Amino acid sequence: MKERKRAMKLSSNIVAIVTGGASGLGGATAKALAERGVKGAVFDLNENVGKAHAEAIGGRYFRCDVSNEASVDEALEASRKSLGSERVLVNCAGIAIAKRVTRKVKETGAIEPHDLASFSKVIQVNLIGTFLMIAKSAAHMQSLAPLDKDGERGVMINTASVAATDGQIGQVAYAASKGGVLGMTLPIARDLAQSGIRVCTIMPGLFLTPMFDSLSEEAKQSLAASVPFPSRLGDPAEYAALACHICENAMLNGEAIRLDGAIRMAPR
Repeated sequence: MKERKRAMKLSSNIVAIVTGGASGLGGATAKALAERGVKGAVFDLNENVGKAHAEAIGGRYFRCDVSNEASVDEALEASRKSLGSERVLVNCAGIAIAKRVTRKVKETGAIEPHDLASFSKVIQVNLIGTFLMIAKSAAHMQSLAPLDKDGERGVMINTASVAATDGQIGQVAYAASKGGVLGMTLPIARDLAQSGIRVCTIMPGLFLTPMFDSLSEEAKQSLAASVPFPSRLGDPAEYAALACHICENAMLNGEAIRLDGAIRMAPR
């Protein structure tokens, strides 16, 4: 019996868009995809770093603010014109802040609520930005011919966080945004199932990314020691390896996968 072609084969026939693709988890994923021959589109706001990384991996850089619909439309149009239609979308663009729901003003003793502007900004980038990229890309992928006999047209991978379920003190905005990404994974996978577009989410634990740049070496070592096994910070290449596997495993769909060394975050 002739074996059926199953799932996407990462190769030069595939175009992948990676948001936040200039560095960190997105940078590592764009590199891993390029190493497999994929034509990579690096979407990022950091033009200097984005261009340099795209050039280093043989991809193309496109400036994109995922929280802005016009910017998303422009970047997608430019990418498709330059590289062709995307079959892979990896959403890694994100921001984080550390603020409690209320705080006591040291000088006056007054209690102030979390400001709406910074909360909204995190939601706009992490949650709405992810949704925008999914919706815009899905509408285009649905017009493409299937890649195999299963009818697969594309794969979308989102980035949540263990904070989606283990949010710490001061992570109300970040945890809410990542919880939203987690919550919409299955409904979107179900929405797009008839079109042959798979959707999964990765929930990283403590990974060595630019978000940790401001921490001292002592603080990094302390965080690393809190991971049961392996007791270290995650390597972005490990996130990238999982993203590539999701692309090539057709039965991974509608799932959120913790990539965290078995950590469960403490309150603080």
